[in-house]
Amino acid sequence: MALSQQVEYSLRESQESLRNALSFSARSEKPYVSKHIADMLANIDNLIDATELIEHLRGIEPESED
Repeated sequence: MALSQQVEYSLRESQESLRNALSFSARSEKPYVSKHIADMLANIDNLIDATELIEHLRGIEPESED
């Protein structure tokens, strides 16, 4: 089952907030803080992309070997 629109929308909003946090942390925090914020952004992207890919693959039927 694909992500619902509400969940995907909330994840995208979270990314916006994390990008804002990343820009501030890059100027004032230790590098490991920025690294972990960037990891969270990447994980959200991966979750959305992987869900779309899995749904696409489920829609492909295997070829018959007649």
